[in-house]
Amino acid sequence: MKGRPGRPSRPSRRSILKTGPGALLATSPVVGGLLAYGVPPARAATGARAGAATGGAPWPEADRIVRETRRPRIPHRTVDVRRFGAVGDGTTDCTRAFRDAIDACAAHGGGHVVVPPGRYPTGPIRLRSRVDLHVQQGATIAFSTDPAAYLPAVLTRDGGIECMNFSPFLYAYGQHDISVTGGGTLDGQADNAHWWPWSGKAAFGWEPGDPTGDADGALLADMAERGVPVQERVFGQGHYLRPQFFQPYRCQNVLISGVTLTNTPNWQMNPVLCTNVTVQGVTAHSLGPNNDGCDPESCDHVVIDGCTFTTGDDCIAVKAGKNADGRRVDVPCQDIVIQDCTFTTGHGGVTIGSEMTGGVRRLYARDLRMESIDLNDCLRLKTNSARGGFIEDVYLRDTEVQHLNNAAVEIDFSYGEGPGHGFNPLVRDIHLARVSVAQTHYPILAKGYTDDHITRLTLDDCRFDTATADSVIQYVDEVSFHDVYVNGAPVTPLR
Repeated sequence: MKGRPGRPSRPSRRSILKTGPGALLATSPVVGGLLAYGVPPARAATGARAGAATGGAPWPEADRIVRETRRPRIPHRTVDVRRFGAVGDGTTDCTRAFRDAIDACAAHGGGHVVVPPGRYPTGPIRLRSRVDLHVQQGATIAFSTDPAAYLPAVLTRDGGIECMNFSPFLYAYGQHDISVTGGGTLDGQADNAHWWPWSGKAAFGWEPGDPTGDADGALLADMAERGVPVQERVFGQGHYLRPQFFQPYRCQNVLISGVTLTNTPNWQMNPVLCTNVTVQGVTAHSLGPNNDGCDPESCDHVVIDGCTFTTGDDCIAVKAGKNADGRRVDVPCQDIVIQDCTFTTGHGGVTIGSEMTGGVRRLYARDLRMESIDLNDCLRLKTNSARGGFIEDVYLRDTEVQHLNNAAVEIDFSYGEGPGHGFNPLVRDIHLARVSVAQTHYPILAKGYTDDHITRLTLDDCRFDTATADSVIQYVDEVSFHDVYVNGAPVTPLR
């Protein structure tokens, strides 16, 4: 970063220097041993492992994850979807043609189902093992706006809770070696007249008296809390839970590469309970309600590489199930690498939660560009005492941020239900290095609970050029800053 001032001299241990507007202000309590401020002994024992340094130590692990994340193996067979009756005229229903082409390809051992230039209307597409759906440059798959097209209901997750609901537009269950590739477009055709009004928001076409998904969401949450079997949590027809756009469920070796997603009803990409997921060179461009860009959920080995996010909600949101249903499934999301991505519009850049009951561990994010003037947070961890679970070993480095409305780092224990629900989360080892923020409100906004502290938050070689408020750091143990500047002034390290 040009014009950086010299390194600050090292002050006395545990000292805090307030250096003017936007400086890092620790609001009591901030530092102390693990047993300080009422942290229970069991919690102290689980938190005893020291966090890795924010320099080079964790990054070979990120490289290992990238190497180990297996991509699909697709045979060199090619099938033109037009051979099965698809017509790219923008009006012919190609639902059966896509199904027949994919089934025929799978029956012969797999291959590439090619979609040539044109506009192909269709209902949901079900992916099969060892089949690549290759959408060529100039081709658009336009998904139906009729909810009935997405029946019968399939097993899915809505907001981190399993249920039977409308099929995701691109869906696979229990498959392996599947991919969606090419330079074409996947158009969900959602807008203020289709799907989005179910959000209940006037900005997205809802009017008083129109149906919304609010009651269905509450009913699903209640079913999960009561332990209703998943097969009896039936929504779909007569209900208003918006489906996800691309959702592989319990799949292995998944790739989505090169395509553009737009006008999606809900979350754009939501792999669930998958192993080996690669999201590469995707343009996620949809500004509707809850149009998160990529939400890997309870997945193992995920690489998000070279993507561009223009979203109506969080750009990337890592998840692991919600509340009682998250505890029932109890599968973490782990070994995640996010690299070389651009964030142009959205709520949070890289977020974890709030559906994180199964836990999130070992997330590495590097070489990111956050160019939006609309982002609220660069790195946000959102949880509460109803979620439980854990977030640990999160690393962010070499990231350039233009403008944030809220905080560069937010660790929020009061999201949604807040405290008092009996399942305090464990959050520890959050590390930032070489992060540069042109403008933000808070540099850091991190607040644990009096009986549940965040443990080990470190910043190394970070710059906050213009901050309009002091940082707020409460109930955080082992806070460390090294070579950190706010509004051009050095911030004393915390040890």
